[in-house]
Amino acid sequence: MSDDQAELLRALHDAHGPALFRYVLRLTRDHGLAQDVVQEALLRAWRRPAILEQSDEAARAWLFTVARNLVIDDRRSARHTHEFPTDRLPESVGEDMTGPVLDAWLIADALASLSVEHRTAVVSAYYLGQTVAEIARREDVPEGTVKSRLHYALRAMRLALQERGVTQ
Repeated sequence: MSDDQAELLRALHDAHGPALFRYVLRLTRDHGLAQDVVQEALLRAWRRPAILEQSDEAARAWLFTVARNLVIDDRRSARHTHEFPTDRLPESVGEDMTGPVLDAWLIADALASLSVEHRTAVVSAYYLGQTVAEIARREDVPEGTVKSRLHYALRAMRLALQERGVTQ
């Protein structure tokens, strides 16, 4: 499209766009569809450079005719006959829980691969929130042993998760 044609299309839009939009809005009573129809009518005018060079009245009549035909085509389309507007949404989309569920499954699987002593230390410290001293008293072992079990359990967990494809 030449610069002259682009300028003619801008002038056509400026001169007839608002009136064309109001006309289509009265026909459709749908703001979004009216915008789409006006855009499509102007696109069709752009594809036919001869329209841009016609008189102002002839170009306006052509645009309004094209817009009216587009609305009629839309009303006859399968989309219009199968869809109906509603104010109520059918359902709200919930949060995707796939990632957290997969993470929980991987961690549970990695925990199951640990020895009973290591698993007990990790669950007590990280899931139950117990301190090293509390775990040591409950298990009747020295605090250093609990610290050692946690250290080696976390290393084993890291390896188990890496074997399962977790890289971070």
